[in-house]
Amino acid sequence: MNFENKRVIVTGAGSGFGAATAKLLAANGAKVIASDINLAGAEDTVGIIQQAGGTAKPIRTDVREASDMEAMVNLAISEFGGLDIVINNAGLGHKAVPMHELSEADYDLVFNTNTKSIFWSVKYSVPELIKSGGGVIVNVASIGAKRPRPLGVAYNGSKGAVATMTRALASELARHKIRVNAVCPLASETGFFKTTGVDKLSDKLRDHMIKEVPLRRLTDPSDVANSIAFLASEQATFLTGILLDVDGGKGI
Repeated sequence: MNFENKRVIVTGAGSGFGAATAKLLAANGAKVIASDINLAGAEDTVGIIQQAGGTAKPIRTDVREASDMEAMVNLAISEFGGLDIVINNAGLGHKAVPMHELSEADYDLVFNTNTKSIFWSVKYSVPELIKSGGGVIVNVASIGAKRPRPLGVAYNGSKGAVATMTRALASELARHKIRVNAVCPLASETGFFKTTGVDKLSDKLRDHMIKEVPLRRLTDPSDVANSIAFLASEQATFLTGILLDVDGGKGI
């Protein structure tokens, strides 16, 4: 896949899926804005990209904040002259509790991070994609959007909204030659688990999770990065409104 001179934003690029995606796109020629609320993480990703001969710039972004999202898009314009691809990856979960025990603060944090961030991203990036003559948006949803489970209702609901917004935006933006797709990953042993109150998976919990996956493993960040890259590539120019399961068969 060739992303030569494509101007790309990746949110949540400081670790996990976002870092893997930023590195992969840059390795294939993209100029990347690596955005993360953890600036040190974004800088680490950019350092690795630059050491490999790629082009990238870091920025601290709280995806819940309009001003931060606008600044992120403006950096792509000032550094690279425009924008072609947006990867909305930043997201978090919540502690595994019944919904009636979840605090309002945690509920709002999950929805503002996972869902309102898409609103801000679209608001500021779409005008630039239109100026570029079209482009691509890839959102990171979750297999929980399609196959929700107990104790994660707010998270699953937020990712369900991402899935629905993806398909609606695909219809809305097609006239501007902007394709909008999403990946729906299974859980991975990244920093995401810390947002659910689990610092590290125990062997017992990992084994239990893997037994429910037909391909008998959890998601690797490279699985998601490869899937995002495909959806963003010229090989997928007739694909829009796709919700691509990256889950080892868990959603079957």
